[in-house]
Amino acid sequence: MNVVETDELDISLGEQRLIAGMSFALPAGEVTALVGESGSGKTTAGLALLGEHPPGARVAGRIEVAGRTVEPGKPPDPGAVGYIPQHPSAALNAVRRVGSVLREIARRHLGEVPRAERKSLVRDKVRDALRKAQLPEGETLLNRYPHQLSGGQQQRIVLAQALVCDPRVVVADEPTTGQDALTRAQIVDELRGLTHQGIAVLLLTHDLDVVRGLAHRVLVLRAGSVVESGPARDVLASPQQEYTRLLVESQPDSRVPVQAEPADDAAPVLAVRELSAVHRARGKTVEALHEVSVDVRPGERVAVVGRSGSGKTTLARCLAGLHPHRGGEVRLDGELLAARLRRRTRRQLAGIQYVFQDARASFNEFVPIIDQVARTAERLQGTDRARAGAEAAGWLRRVGLDDAITTRHPESLSGGELQRAALVRALLAEPRLLICDEITSGLDTVTQADILALLRELQDDARCALMIITHDLGVVTDLAERVLIVEDGRIVEQGSTAEVLRSPQHSLTAALVEAAANQVASA
Repeated sequence: MNVVETDELDISLGEQRLIAGMSFALPAGEVTALVGESGSGKTTAGLALLGEHPPGARVAGRIEVAGRTVEPGKPPDPGAVGYIPQHPSAALNAVRRVGSVLREIARRHLGEVPRAERKSLVRDKVRDALRKAQLPEGETLLNRYPHQLSGGQQQRIVLAQALVCDPRVVVADEPTTGQDALTRAQIVDELRGLTHQGIAVLLLTHDLDVVRGLAHRVLVLRAGSVVESGPARDVLASPQQEYTRLLVESQPDSRVPVQAEPADDAAPVLAVRELSAVHRARGKTVEALHEVSVDVRPGERVAVVGRSGSGKTTLARCLAGLHPHRGGEVRLDGELLAARLRRRTRRQLAGIQYVFQDARASFNEFVPIIDQVARTAERLQGTDRARAGAEAAGWLRRVGLDDAITTRHPESLSGGELQRAALVRALLAEPRLLICDEITSGLDTVTQADILALLRELQDDARCALMIITHDLGVVTDLAERVLIVEDGRIVEQGSTAEVLRSPQHSLTAALVEAAANQVASA
């Protein structure tokens, strides 16, 4: 039985067709995946099941959920559709305990029941939602605030919020983005568990390994149109359309590590010794790094891998002066760096550049891209404004961003375009070390492959060392010569990428490699 049916769904905004005549059905107890490049229409189609559309959009066609027509601006019956957003923290109320929110949602969807029965019914619904979300320890989490939960726990609490209403269908929007291999496997298991309960799942994702291992059917979107569809394994194993083949072939293979170059006898560009750092929140101090030591040679590509909350981003931020370290030292070309950004010289600021995961948040929405990129050369290299603008324009054109694009504001650029601009902005500082923090997370396979190829080319030309913070072993094997495995703020294993990933010595490394291999093998 189909829980959802759409027929000739068409959504336009101005002259742009966001969804062009899309038709699909979601059977009960099955997973249907929508895949495609950023901007292909996946999220627009998913939110349409909730009656949500971009402001000012024109909507035509038919959507039925559980036998009821969904009108634009009018959600389906309460509880019919559950939604899991890409970033769970954005769906959690930072100032309320998670149990309080769950109970409120349950009460809101109970309808008219005798007051004497309401409390026990709410308790039962919350307990059942926690069980379905595979949170056996859920009762112990109900008194915590979101910041007191790990990334995986936040993901499950968001899932419980969706399930407490007993939905017939769940829309999961990029649920594995930014997750390590182990957490990704757990999320897949949770979504598979929903199908065993007869719930239909609409999966919006860039992660083709997750589609292979979880989805029954797949629809490939391009510019709002379905260009190919069918059983997931058939479509991804033997794509019939060139666009689908491009998506599949662009995915990095975690089983083929790059070979490390012979060891360089040159002095390290970065030398870290016994670095320690803490996080402070609500009067509590948590150890984030424990006496970490590492060297990075000139031109070397090093990946830092670990589970969410392992300390890998804290390490990177300490190197860049964005998070003060409590003990130890960081040296750049032998020169001791101050722990805080504001105490570093202009030359030292230029020497370590940081490219963030969320490129959009790193740009000022009110200033044209070209001006923000050129500003780096002005501020950190002392380049005059005219020359800085010319250099920025030249580099941006080189990465495929012409003047018509870069004179616009960030809101009109795609995620991939902004990531290219962020890379150019960092390299105009002529850094000795470039730190890239999850810069391919959330990008489709084609854009991700473009960014990785571009990063290799630009880093070679800039002759700087590269540190990649990532959860994706495919990115590690595609780009890094050496890898550091981080757990609980400590480096627990390191070495050449090929040696570490082929013969892991630490239990965490082995578990990450096995989880990634299982995702590939599930195809």
